[in-house]
Amino acid sequence: MGDSGSGRGGADGAPAWPLPVDTTEDVRRRGAAGAARIAVLPVGSFEQHGRFLPLATDTLVACAVARELAAAYPVHLLPPVTISCSHEHAAWPGTVSISAVTLHAVVRDIADSLRRSGVDALVVVNGHGGNYVLGNVVQEASARGERMALFPAVEDWERALERAGVETSLLTDMHAGEIETSLLLHAHPEMVGSGYESADFVRDDRRHLLTLGMSGYTDSGVIGRPSLGSAEKGKELLASLTDSFGAYVALLGGEG
Repeated sequence: MGDSGSGRGGADGAPAWPLPVDTTEDVRRRGAAGAARIAVLPVGSFEQHGRFLPLATDTLVACAVARELAAAYPVHLLPPVTISCSHEHAAWPGTVSISAVTLHAVVRDIADSLRRSGVDALVVVNGHGGNYVLGNVVQEASARGERMALFPAVEDWERALERAGVETSLLTDMHAGEIETSLLLHAHPEMVGSGYESADFVRDDRRHLLTLGMSGYTDSGVIGRPSLGSAEKGKELLASLTDSFGAYVALLGGEG
């Protein structure tokens, strides 16, 4: 099982602390025991999620997934990258982005630093669909003979949706919909504002999204059915993703 340094919430139901709480001695001890040969890096974003979810939704989701992985597997949990490639949301106040080149460099630098400290495998847990460049980072790293993976894959999400009884497809549930609302209702219910019950908006044909941005397809910032969200679905989504992660641990040479 993972280490208590994963930053999970307490028995009193208080929200989980969003950052790892390891000391350097915790890391040294796990290394001496031959554990934590894989690091997990949550990558979120800071972008609009309608009127009822916070700008940090993708970061909160990525961290919730990463915490569950750290609780179930011997991995080294890293703090999140909180701002990424959210250019398609630029029309909404509060959204902040960095370039794809910058995000690429940040992840590669983190991987290089980890290898210098003895952790030579990295899994990037992506919470934002617009971070296309992360796939290129992993491709390039693998071509150089480095051990890196991107999680979750589409297949992991599809399996999780089926297990959790999510009614909306990945195509329809594009942004601030059933999946993200469910995950936050479970992991951070205090962050979910009122109004999600009546915020459904579907727009499956988004072929010009990269050109028009989100504002070309939605006025509210929502594309999906958040009204279908529930804490129970969020719990099952995380449980399924955690199970799926075992294959990544095996692939990268860690201990399940």
